[in-house]
Amino acid sequence: MNKSEKTRQYIIEKTAPLFNTKGVAATAVSDIMEATQMAKGSLYVHFENKEDLTYCAVDWNLNEFINKVSAEAEKFEGPKAKFCGMLDYLSDPLNPPVQGGCPMMNFGMEADDTNPVIRNKVYNTICTVQQNMVDLLAEGVRTGVFNPDWDYKEFAMKAYAMVEGGILVARVSQDIRQMKMLVNILKREINEQSIEIIA
Repeated sequence: MNKSEKTRQYIIEKTAPLFNTKGVAATAVSDIMEATQMAKGSLYVHFENKEDLTYCAVDWNLNEFINKVSAEAEKFEGPKAKFCGMLDYLSDPLNPPVQGGCPMMNFGMEADDTNPVIRNKVYNTICTVQQNMVDLLAEGVRTGVFNPDWDYKEFAMKAYAMVEGGILVARVSQDIRQMKMLVNILKREINEQSIEIIA
């Protein structure tokens, strides 16, 4: 990257946690200036306006979340271990992969009635995450890890909804016990559908 591209990326990475924590509407230009230690004029050399930067920050948060969860899953061998490893990684929403919590939930809840561009970004990310879950389980069925008659697509949808719900409850209550319970329920069903139980 050239100097301008590096500066642009620096601004995005410095402000992305701010947007994910405070929200789009509550993040003021003064907050952005403080986070980046840059003047307003300097910021707008690299972005048309706050909206332009907002969209970049939303993209960064969504991609960072997916990349970190995917990297964690890749530490394990086989579709079952990868799926369970991913669940374990997400089981403590008070220490999330991305500062501020799940960006799909944060931006999705804020933008559902207010910003169709961000809403579509979140929706596309949700579709990607769910498809990745389906693909991982499908690999397990195909390779004989899971029962061939398991409705793994339905399970993937349920697992995603339960994880997101657990994140919400944990973040609001500041208590991860219910999230741990949900993860154990999902892992129990995975074991029930496994042809060979692996500890």
